[in-house]
Amino acid sequence: MSDNRKVSVGGQALIEGILMRGPKCSAMALRMPDGSISVERKDHVSIAKKYKFLGVPIIRGVASFIDSLVFGYKCMMESAEKTSFEDLKADDGEEMSKLDRWITDHFGEKMMTALTIIASVLGVLLAVFLFMWLPAQIFTWINKAANESISNFRGLFEGIMRMIIFVGYMFLVSKMPDIKRVFMYHGAEHKSIFCFENELELTVENVRKQSRFHPRCGTSFMFVMIIFSVIVSSIVSIAIPALTKITLVWVLIKIVLILPIVMGLGFEFIKYAGTHDNRCVKILSAPGLWMQRITTVEPTDDIIEVGIASLKAALYGIENETDSDDCVVSDVSENDIEEEYPAEVTDALSEKVEDYFDEDAAVEETLEEIAEVEKAEEIAEKPAAELKDQTVDEMMEELFKETSFNDEI
Repeated sequence: MSDNRKVSVGGQALIEGILMRGPKCSAMALRMPDGSISVERKDHVSIAKKYKFLGVPIIRGVASFIDSLVFGYKCMMESAEKTSFEDLKADDGEEMSKLDRWITDHFGEKMMTALTIIASVLGVLLAVFLFMWLPAQIFTWINKAANESISNFRGLFEGIMRMIIFVGYMFLVSKMPDIKRVFMYHGAEHKSIFCFENELELTVENVRKQSRFHPRCGTSFMFVMIIFSVIVSSIVSIAIPALTKITLVWVLIKIVLILPIVMGLGFEFIKYAGTHDNRCVKILSAPGLWMQRITTVEPTDDIIEVGIASLKAALYGIENETDSDDCVVSDVSENDIEEEYPAEVTDALSEKVEDYFDEDAAVEETLEEIAEVEKAEEIAEKPAAELKDQTVDEMMEELFKETSFNDEI
């Protein structure tokens, strides 16, 4: 097994982009409407790292799933706003209906956020209905017709029903053009990670050769969860059959008690499958890998470029600073700074930098001034001796990395 496979790297397809999560930071790369690639560091610390008890096996699976769901949802919303809302604004010149104009005037750019929230709530309700209530209710009807003679097979029946619903649902949505494009980004995410794990240079040519089917994929996780749910549900329903008599009660038990256990077991298996390749792993991973033939599509080169940009940023930092231990901005020259930022910004920061070298006694005072700039506290905490050893270019880079250049400059 290569050393790169030991590095924890994961990702998620977004709207016209990819979110990659490296061992020390996350990065989101988006293909913007003008054709450029926007790469942004996402400062996110897993809840399991904040609270040690959430890092315990099984429990960490539930914590990681919820954490990934919330963080991924935020990034999905952001990608939709940045890449899709631009298209809506481009159509402003066309004649709008009174309703469209009222929505635009009252909600503006918040409209996409509101629509996404509503869609997410409806999506959760639909998932509970399709994967929890419907299989349980169908089995209840069939079991009553069979005079309760198949009660011991509830877990197996519901598991098979969930598989059928899941595969059918994903197959249908995969035919939608917009979703198909998301699945292409999904494929690029897998290929990019495989390229890194195989210790190849992250180029379009190398990434294109990789498989788009990855054992640590969320699709595989879903199938593993369904398999484990069959086992756990069967044990509970056979051991305490009274819990299954009322469908609503049984659904609540599955959500509150069984689902967390299944999440934990599924998470531990996926982590194990990512670093092992034995027969058991192959058997349990097979359904998920097969399902990825639906949830991933061979990406085009422009989509692969987004995957590479996102992965490089998550591993090495923005602009591929390979020697960094954190996500940082790579080296830039004064000419690069002048081209990228307004003159008034560079002049203001240059004046602050020069203070470090003109008067040694004024170093502490200058540090306090820079601390007033938004998000520059970390610079202010550095030792004066360390700052004086930096070149002007390095100091400018540090300031650009830590500040947002708002009205405080």
